[in-house]
Amino acid sequence: MELIAAVVGVLLLCLVIALVWLAVRRVRLMRGGGVDLCLRRRFAVTDWHFGVGRYEGERFAWYRLTSFRIGPTVVLDRADLEIVDRRPPYRSEEFAIPTASEVLRFRARIPGGREGDVELAMSTDVRTGFLAWLEATPPGRNGGYREAS
Repeated sequence: MELIAAVVGVLLLCLVIALVWLAVRRVRLMRGGGVDLCLRRRFAVTDWHFGVGRYEGERFAWYRLTSFRIGPTVVLDRADLEIVDRRPPYRSEEFAIPTASEVLRFRARIPGGREGDVELAMSTDVRTGFLAWLEATPPGRNGGYREAS
């Protein structure tokens, strides 16, 4: 009986440590200029993932909320993004992305050199900041973002 109690105690301690790690990680990301948004790379309704996005110069780094990794899960380079579609969330997606007012689909170069579509679901305020970042072009570069026609 004591062995079972010890095992349960160790498991609970591990669970508490994991939850504290995730909470501290999220607070640090948000304090460093992070924004809440959802991302998906596979296009099924249930493939949305909550996370925190951060602007890092020419890159937009997205950190999955339930990941234990220290670095970003997805990194998007501003120069490689092309907006393919803008739409409100479908009714079937409302449970998966409750705070989103718009979904942006991008054609982007994903690490590893391959191209693929990525969708970001975000609130109105986050969308405004994201599009401003996307349009901003450092001196000596060609125009801002491209929107597919």
